[in-house]
Parts: sequence; structure tokens; C-alpha cells
Amino acid sequence: MKMVLIIFAINVIYVTFYTVRLILTMKGYRWVAAGLSVIEIVIYVVGLGLVLDNLNQIQNLVAYAIGYGTGVIIGSIIEEKLALGYVMVNVITEDIERKMVRVIRENGYGITDWEANGRDGSRHAMQILTPKKYELKLYMLIKELDPKAFIITYEARNIHGGFWVKQVRRGKLFR
Repeated sequence: MKMVLIIFAINVIYVTFYTVRLILTMKGYRWVAAGLSVIEIVIYVVGLGLVLDNLNQIQNLVAYAIGYGTGVIIGSIIEEKLALGYVMVNVITEDIERKMVRVIRENGYGITDWEANGRDGSRHAMQILTPKKYELKLYMLIKELDPKAFIITYEARNIHGGFWVKQVRRGKLFR
């Protein structure tokens, strides 16, 4: 039973590192991901070695597999908590007087907005770039201002130029 728990724990830790490393790599944190991969591979070799040395006991293989799935879940939760990167939030609203734009800007968000036409008439469209850690706060603000607003979010991989990038570099957002 002790071996089963050890194999399970090792694989949870390994896959958690693997998941976080993969996410860091996709978000452009190459050096951090590389450092994490060194730890990850040591854990992987130890865990796999334990399973292969005890392959005659099916419970070890089951513990390895369940540990793998658990590690994916834990790694994903950690990524959500880290909230790395930026998101682009597209909003379409009936607020053609642009009150929503003013309130969102007053809250520190950068917005590009324009007039749009929807199926039922005039609309106002906005693109809002925000650090991922402020995404939920932005959603709540938008829903408070217009509960019927249409919202789509995209992950922003590369950002160049514009007012917003300058403010991020100066550390002046959301103070």
C-alpha cells in the first residue's frame, strides 16, 4: 500500500509540473518553463522507475494512471490561480451613448470602441485588453453596466504598441 501511495503522489507532482510547464511555454515564459522541466524530468524518471520495477502489481499501474489524471486537474487549477498573460475582451452592447466606455476607462482598462450594426439595429462594440488576473473583475463590471452585453474573450499572445502597452510598462494600471 505504501508503494501505491508513493507512485500516486510522484505522478501527481510530475504531471502538475508538466501541465504548468506546458502552459508557461505556451505563454512565452521559456526560461521559467525550462527550469521547471529539470525538476519535472527527475520526478518522472523516479516515478516511472518505481512502476516498472513493480510492474507485476496492477495497483501500482492504476495509482500511476490516477495520479496522472489528478496532476492534470491540479496543474490546471494552479494555472488559473497564476492568471498569467493577457486577454482581449470583445463586447457588443446597446449602449450607443458610450456610458459603458467611460466607466470602464475610469476603472483603468484600455478600450478601442466603434459603432456597429446588429440584427436589431445600432450597437456599440469594444475591444478591451486586460491582464488575465483582472478578467473576472472586468466581466463583473460589464455585466453590472449591461446584463445583456455580448462578451467574447480571446487569449492575447503578442502585444505591441498603443497607449495600453506604455501604461503596463510604467506600472500605472489599476492603481
